[in-house]
Amino acid sequence: MSSLSLDLLRTFLAVHRTGSITAAAHTLGLSQPAVTAQVKTLEATLDRPLFDRLPRGVAPTPAADELARRVAPALDALEEVAGSELPSDEAVHLGGPAEFLCEEVMPMLAPLVRDGLRLRTTLGLADDLLADLAAGRLDLVLSTIRPRVRGIQADPVYDEEFVLVAAPSVARGLPAGRVGPKELAAVPVVAYAEDLPIVRRYWRAVFGRRPSMAAQVVIPDLRGVLSAVRAGMGVSVLPAYLCRRDLAEGTLVVLAEPAEPPINTGYLAVRSGAPARPAVGRVRAHLLAAFRAAPPY
Repeated sequence: MSSLSLDLLRTFLAVHRTGSITAAAHTLGLSQPAVTAQVKTLEATLDRPLFDRLPRGVAPTPAADELARRVAPALDALEEVAGSELPSDEAVHLGGPAEFLCEEVMPMLAPLVRDGLRLRTTLGLADDLLADLAAGRLDLVLSTIRPRVRGIQADPVYDEEFVLVAAPSVARGLPAGRVGPKELAAVPVVAYAEDLPIVRRYWRAVFGRRPSMAAQVVIPDLRGVLSAVRAGMGVSVLPAYLCRRDLAEGTLVVLAEPAEPPINTGYLAVRSGAPARPAVGRVRAHLLAAFRAAPPY
């Protein structure tokens, strides 16, 4: 057991938590061959296999699960001590959907940035961002889908509500009191993508059917969709947080008020064990508290 070093255990724990040699290598800043060699060295030292190799990633053996259970608390505690004694100015890398990250999350993080936090952001779709998180290229992700990737811990932090909106000039051309698929069939639709992902979800939840129309305007940024609808190009379905100011000022109006408007839950995701890095843990804790105090979205 003389060769059972902390480095071997740290590498083992990273592989166990991420479920991947590649992801562990990114997390640790090592090469893939180096991680593979350290795992093999540990397996030889313990005289037992720790991982079964899969077509994609690895699966821990019962011996690996038991070893992780025993060593994780101590290694995490050491990482926390080292981080607090040797502070780093390394940036925290945060990913999320462009609109929500820019409109809602950036103001939440302003106090930490004023206190010296170095922040880097990546904007994109949830699947791509979660893959980057698992691979160690991101530290935290605001995800619009529930992560189901081994080695990633996620907390539900917000529910965004969707509303059917139009400019007052467009709304005046619709029947008062009731707006449904029939009344909207001839109205231009502004959408985020050709397949009307948000509009389709709203139609199914509120009207019980798929939308039959095609998008007249497609803008792959919800802030652009908002601008187009505000200008009177047509109707769309948008997150309520993005429309809040326009609805208050009367530049947009809500066309339907269902008893149960469609919502989508957002998650704050982190690699298991990643909060041991002080800056990441501080950002995560700050965001969790900020979301708990925030008004409904």
